[in-house]
Amino acid sequence: MKIAAIITGKGSSSLKNKNILKINNKPVLAYPCLEAKKVKVINKFYVSSEDKKILSLCHKYGYKKIMRPKFLALANTRHSHVLKHALNFIIKDKFKPEIIVVLLANAPIIKAKWIIDCIKIIINNKKVTAAVPVVLNNDHNPCRAKKIKNGYLRNFVKTNKKISSNRQELNKSFFLCHNFWAIRTSAITKEKGEGPWNFMGKFVRPYLVKNSVDIHTMEDYYLSKILVNKIK
Repeated sequence: MKIAAIITGKGSSSLKNKNILKINNKPVLAYPCLEAKKVKVINKFYVSSEDKKILSLCHKYGYKKIMRPKFLALANTRHSHVLKHALNFIIKDKFKPEIIVVLLANAPIIKAKWIIDCIKIIINNKKVTAAVPVVLNNDHNPCRAKKIKNGYLRNFVKTNKKISSNRQELNKSFFLCHNFWAIRTSAITKEKGEGPWNFMGKFVRPYLVKNSVDIHTMEDYYLSKILVNKIK
């Protein structure tokens, strides 16, 4: 199958230059770039950004530049719109990938084996529209979440069932990682999956990993520096 990798990152963010902060003397974005390069079944590599620094750094790692318009680099820009813009560029580049590996420039906790395993899941099952890393986290189980209504805490999830305050008694809750996603191209174009990641299609297989951090704050950055040397 024809496979393309697209690393996405923007220069404007709540944490300045988060994609190019150094970990072990390498910019954060180098981790997804280099791990994906180890995956031999990926045929083409692209980078989508409005930021010239990000484009230039990724280009040094062998990623073809896709200059993203500024209206696709706003705080409320949807990832699906970014991917569709990149796909149009790739098709004009005379390549029609059947699988897209989306890499996130601010997520250094990633391994080539994880990418390979997720690609295999899609290839081996025609029904699967995407295979993505997830982490188990019952501390943040939706049944424990609260919202503020009229100044008081109220359950975020409405239910008539009794909810245990013991996280071990709750159904396991899994959270999508934002390090990479392997997606069938047809799912991205149709965008008919479950929200908020509709572009992954209706049949998304989970790939359980122990840790994942996408950097948005300095605390995320410090945690990434610890975890990046511990992942296997």
